[in-house]
Amino acid sequence: MNYTQDESYYLLDAADDGCVYLGLRENINRAAMLRELRIAQSGGPAFLAESHVNVWPAKKHDHFLIPAGTIHCSGKNSMVLEISATYIFTFRLWDWGRLGLNGLPRPIHLDHGEANIQWDRMTNWVRRNLVNQITPIGSGDGWREERTGLHEREFIETRHHWFTGAVPHRGTGGVNVLNLVEGSEAEVESPTGGFEPFVVHKPRLLSFRPPSGTIPSVRSAKPKGKSVGPLRPS
Repeated sequence: MNYTQDESYYLLDAADDGCVYLGLRENINRAAMLRELRIAQSGGPAFLAESHVNVWPAKKHDHFLIPAGTIHCSGKNSMVLEISATYIFTFRLWDWGRLGLNGLPRPIHLDHGEANIQWDRMTNWVRRNLVNQITPIGSGDGWREERTGLHEREFIETRHHWFTGAVPHRGTGGVNVLNLVEGSEAEVESPTGGFEPFVVHKPRLLSFRPPSGTIPSVRSAKPKGKSVGPLRPS
């Protein structure tokens, strides 16, 4: 099935010890990992995720790509913007010892998870393919644009725009989704008067489509702060 649970973690903020769990460690013992997960779920010793899963340091504006089948979890002291194609295929392997209202471990999805884990996505592959795969797209007076993802296996991508003044943005003819991830606020206006100007504050998700069914050029004007950074999934 081609339509799967592809997603990514964009770090809106993180403390010095912020982290993200992503991909398997090199040369793990698959049978031992699954056995420890089942023992933990049945009330035994807690599952030691760090023994099997990579823990990557995470800082503000890092972007971790998560193509379907990649084991992952957001870590402590990290505020993530989760960009996802859909939310119907996530299989939880471990719930960190949390209990339900009945005092028992909350339900998880070990059998489905085991069947979907891509076991070859280990440390070195993850480092080369999924951690901060940032590519410059273009730049000009007071602005630059980067592609921050997603992985080639995924059918959505994100672009990061940095600017210090008024700059134009052109949509693709569909719904435009923007997230203000840096700077305190920005004013959005249409150069053709297609909609009333409005102010976006951080962090805010902006999703809109003019009545005409097309996206005109949008100018993010009057940024408040040193630099403004909208993130645009498409």
